[in-house]
This record gives sequence, structure tokens and C-alpha cells, in this order.
Amino acid sequence: MTEMVYGAMPLRDAEPVLPKWWRTIDKWSLTCVLILFGIGMLLGLAASPPLAEKNGLGAFYYVQRQALFGGMALAAMVLVSMMRPEMVRRMAVLGFLAAFAALIALPFLGTDFGKGAVRWYSLGFASVQPSEFLKPVFVVVAAWMMAASQQVNGPPGLSWSFLLTMVILAFLAMQPDFGQAALVLFGWGVMYFVAGAPVTLLLGMAGGVVLVGSFAYANSEHFARRIDGFLSPEVDPTTQLGFATNAIREGGFFGVGVGEGQVKWSLPDAHTDFIIAVAAEEYGLVLVLCIIALYASVVVRSLLRLMRERDPFIRLAGTGLVIMFGAQAMINMGVAVRLLPAKGMTLPFVSYGGSSVVAGGIAVGMLLAFTRTRPQGQIGDILRGRS
Repeated sequence: MTEMVYGAMPLRDAEPVLPKWWRTIDKWSLTCVLILFGIGMLLGLAASPPLAEKNGLGAFYYVQRQALFGGMALAAMVLVSMMRPEMVRRMAVLGFLAAFAALIALPFLGTDFGKGAVRWYSLGFASVQPSEFLKPVFVVVAAWMMAASQQVNGPPGLSWSFLLTMVILAFLAMQPDFGQAALVLFGWGVMYFVAGAPVTLLLGMAGGVVLVGSFAYANSEHFARRIDGFLSPEVDPTTQLGFATNAIREGGFFGVGVGEGQVKWSLPDAHTDFIIAVAAEEYGLVLVLCIIALYASVVVRSLLRLMRERDPFIRLAGTGLVIMFGAQAMINMGVAVRLLPAKGMTLPFVSYGGSSVVAGGIAVGMLLAFTRTRPQGQIGDILRGRS
């Protein structure tokens, strides 16, 4: 009866790994992610050649690198999605320790590449941004703590996760990287709400965010400059936001035509943070709506599958991962149309970036592992296990 209600499929003895993975995976979400990566490669063919030409590189240098990073990301996504939730949790704990150590050492060993924020390690042939890898593993670790607190005589996991979140936010603010800090806080807040946090506590946290934001505005020139640019009634046409806004306006419904866009010649970040402006200018609103629909499909389908999950750890971790995935896409596109202040955040699987796409592959792999169809067991068994 439980399997009929929850849609769980019967366990097959001695079933090979690949057939079992294909039978239980969320094929719609997997397909949407693959399409997003394909769109990113298509847009990279248009957006990256101007930058490659300015840097004296081959026309498709960045496209080839994106294909390499994308291949690594997709391989990681498939491998992680094959893991059992317990294995994902163990991997996430080890990954968190490594990423957190890298984040702590960033002020001493990192570089800013002339952008005013120390967020990367330069490896010569590539760069690594620890915060990108920290996000998904942090979600899993925080979910583990929250789920443990729901057990009888369990540890104070909610308090531990809160303290851990505050420490991470402090290190991100030191870079400064307020965009990633806001994303981490939002993801943790949603998980905390799902875990049963009172609304009054969440409202208090929102008030705290306002106070911290006011302090950052008064003491951080980097933060204040972006807020002032967002609040200004006039958009400077020579800024990145000005170029992006004009490109979106010029694209209209069907775009100006493949390869005919001009914004890629003006925007230094056309292939990363403002890739959606290239899509809007050359392919129009039609492609932008398709991209939004693909992200929405992954979020909605994942949440629907998690709603019938009885394991609190899986439910919390999956919710945090998919909320961060959707929120990052929303923030990136919101910045391009001036609905949000500039954040320096990539569009998952569409923007160019090694750390972003590989970490995104790991995050989605974890999400697919948590949303795989699995037998849920009888509710009586679960209740007896808690007693």
C-alpha cells in the first residue's frame, strides 16, 4: 500500500548498478540540466570569442575550456548521483573539511585577479574558488546536523548548524563576497524553516540581516558601490549593467539574430555573470523563457519528489541543494535586469567558469542522489524505530 501511495518501486535483487540508476533517477531533471549545459556551450560560442581576441588567444579557447570543465562536471554529477545517501553524506563531510580549510587560508594564499575581492587560488593553468565547492557540502553537513537534532536525545544540531553558518558568513564577508554569503544564509534559512523553525525566529534573523547589511554599507566601499549603483535612478550606459540592460532591450522577443549581438564586445563578463544578456540580445525573450522554464522544472520536480521522502536528512539536504540551485539562477538573471544589486554570481551550467560548473555538477549529483526513487518502508516501522 505504501508503495502505491508514494510511488516507490520494488527492490530488485542483484540488479546491476547502471540499470538501477537509470530506473530510479529523476530523468526530467537530468535532461533539463543537460539542456542547460548545451545552451551554455551555444552561448559560449557567441560570447567568448571577443574576450579571447582581446587576450590574444584562439577564438574558441574559452569554449574548449568550458567543454573540458563541463565534461568533468557531468562525470562528477553522474558518479555522485549513483551513490547512496549515506555515502553522499560521508563524502560531503570530507569535502566540507577541505573546502572550509581552503576558505580560511584564502586571505593569505588567495588572489583577487584585479577584481578587488580575494576569492580565488591561482594554479597557473586555472583558478579555484573555494566558496563554490563549499556551498553544496555545507548544505549536506547542515542538514545532517538538523536531522540529528530531531532524534530522541539527539545533539543540538540546529544550534551547531547556526554557529557553523555564522562562521562561514564571516569568512565570506572578509573576501568580500556578500553574494555567496547571502546565498548560503538563504539556503540555511530555508532548511531551518523546513526543519520546523518558528516564524518569529526567522523574522528576527531577517532583522539581523538588515542590520548587518547597513553596517556593511557604511564600512565596505565595495558593498556600498554596488548598492549605490543599484539604487541610482539612472543607469550609466558605459557600465556592465548599462550594457546588459540595453542588450536585453534590443533583443526583443526573437532577438537580433545568431552572432549579430554587440553586447559581447563591450561586456568583459559577457561569458560569465552576464551570459543571459547575450542570450536575450541574440535569441530574444524566447530563449530566456526557455532557460527559466528549465531551472523551474528542476526545482519543482525535485521539491515534489522530496515531499514524499520520509528521511529528514534526505528531505532537508535535497531541499537546501535545490533551493540554492534555483536561487543562484534567479539572482544571476535578476542582476542582469536590475531587479537585484550586482553580485558577481554565475548562471549554473550556462556561464563559463571551472569552479562554478564543476561544483554545480557535484551539487546536482547530490540532489539527484537524494531524489532517486527508493522504497520508503511502512510508517509503523519508522515509528517503532523512533521509540
